[in-house]
Amino acid sequence: MPRGIFISFQHKNRNQAKGFNLLHHNTSVDISFRGRHFLDPINSENKDYIWRRIKEQLRGTSVTVVLLGERTHRSVWVKREIEESVARGNGVVAIQLKDQNCPLPPKSCVGKALNAAGAEIMPWEPHEFADAIERAALAAGRAMAIRRGLKTARIGSKSCPR
Repeated sequence: MPRGIFISFQHKNRNQAKGFNLLHHNTSVDISFRGRHFLDPINSENKDYIWRRIKEQLRGTSVTVVLLGERTHRSVWVKREIEESVARGNGVVAIQLKDQNCPLPPKSCVGKALNAAGAEIMPWEPHEFADAIERAALAAGRAMAIRRGLKTARIGSKSCPR
């Protein structure tokens, strides 16, 4: 069964995001996924409504793929999508868009969110995407197991007699 991924991108990179989403139809690239995204803009300016719709799209995904273009590092929406993805237990991987010089300032809001998520940042190498997505999913699974273990340890320590 193909992995569910959420595609996060800055709206000016919509055409390239559409191209990324079509990769799973390309027979020369070994990648299989079900993309969840907003490749067509949401017809609303209501930020609460837009955020609810984004959270709906994140449901049923296990990895968030962040497509990095020239202005992505400034996007508050991409930052929030990364943070929500991590909160839901998604793995995160960032991919530099093809033919774009996309420096990611480490102190930018997206750079900080990717760093906090432990995201791998990779160049546009379609034949490497499947492996990177799987690495992100496995890393998220390990992180969730550690968090669960710590939570269980804390709960258990309260009930243990001294």
